[in-house]
Amino acid sequence: MSKQYDEKFKLLIAQQCLRRDASPGEVARQHGLDESIVRQWRDSYQQHGKLGLRRKYTHRSAAFKLTVLESVWRDGLSHRQAAVLFDIRERGAIGRWEQQYHSGGPSALTPKRKGRPPMIRKPPSPPLPPDEERSQEELLEELAYLRAENAYFKKARCLDPGETGDDTGQKTQAVQGLRHKHSLALLLRAAELPRSTFYYQLKVLCADDAYASLKTRIQTIYDHHKGRYGYRRITTVLRQAGEVINHKTAQRLMQQLGLKSLVRPKRYRAYRGAAGYAAPNTLRRRFQASGPNQRWVTDITEFKVNDQKLYLSPVMDLYNGEIIAFQTGRRPVFSLVKHMLTSAFDRLKPGDRPLLHSDQGWHYRHPNYRRMMVEKRILRSMSRKGNCLDNAAIESFFGTLKAEYFHLNRFDTIEQLKRGIANYIHYYNHQRIKQKLKGLSPVQYRTQAMAVS
Repeated sequence: MSKQYDEKFKLLIAQQCLRRDASPGEVARQHGLDESIVRQWRDSYQQHGKLGLRRKYTHRSAAFKLTVLESVWRDGLSHRQAAVLFDIRERGAIGRWEQQYHSGGPSALTPKRKGRPPMIRKPPSPPLPPDEERSQEELLEELAYLRAENAYFKKARCLDPGETGDDTGQKTQAVQGLRHKHSLALLLRAAELPRSTFYYQLKVLCADDAYASLKTRIQTIYDHHKGRYGYRRITTVLRQAGEVINHKTAQRLMQQLGLKSLVRPKRYRAYRGAAGYAAPNTLRRRFQASGPNQRWVTDITEFKVNDQKLYLSPVMDLYNGEIIAFQTGRRPVFSLVKHMLTSAFDRLKPGDRPLLHSDQGWHYRHPNYRRMMVEKRILRSMSRKGNCLDNAAIESFFGTLKAEYFHLNRFDTIEQLKRGIANYIHYYNHQRIKQKLKGLSPVQYRTQAMAVS
């Protein structure tokens, strides 16, 4: 699915292309866009003004499509020129129409109805004859079915109150419990349960748990090692004891028992695949700067307290290692990074154009993040995929924060941790000295340098 850009962003790109010193290729590389899109926005703006950059949802008739194709063939226009001339916003639409015309003629240009085809309604069933015309056997049969249906629904509600009763196992239990009072065929009809499914579920319910003893041994091994063993080590212990077991079976049984290794829990990762434009690694591990607001680094880390999580998003100035802005939140949403950037931008002076380095997390590929960078004219830089050393400066800060504060204290609530992180960052900036800063704290080093200059 192609990305959607708002009118302001398109207008900014189009006006930038119309300058004499900026070519579409340079503008496209600067903003991480395709050059053909930039050329299309420029030509649409020249031809139709701001209206050519607005979203437009139009139903294209077969006659209109044929007119466009005839203009392309007659006047020798390219697809991009024809799209600008006829104000067609969909990319590749003219090429698709041309392919349809050559494969099926003009009739193939007629728009087809989208969505599912309309359902064919079944003819209504004939009405039942009145009770006077029905035989006594038919009436008794209907009465037996109504009694079985009423008993079945009562039984299903008693077995699992508050549920819908759609589970086949629950239906089987209800039918089996009423077989001594009602006909099996009537009960299966009321439950809408096939006879083969009923007997299969009955066999499953009556069978003993084949892994009962194995589950007990797994629980014993897990408790003996106090949760330090995962399914791989537990599988090894069972095999050493003579048990023939596959590691997948051990993993499935541990999931059923709710057992999981307590060592090295899964870390938070913000990478969601190649969704959005990834900037090149412009920083290239040059974690030094000759002055403030020249090179920044940022990332997100996770804390966990009593099964609750807190996320921290800071930005560090590589000049003195100072955390110039940070934001904490319960969820790793984009607003976490947005508010952090807003605070960091308040530190900028006129003429400051820092390089902001991050990893390839989805927050830093978000269109709003790119738009904020463009508005402040800040150059983006990203680590290579799967290489945490490219952002080692901020990773080192996370390690220091957790070693000096988080792991040395106990927290009862997330709010307590949140206040503590804010206090530690203030201590880290103003009081904690660094050897590479000549024995000064980051703020002292920056203040002293400004006083000298």
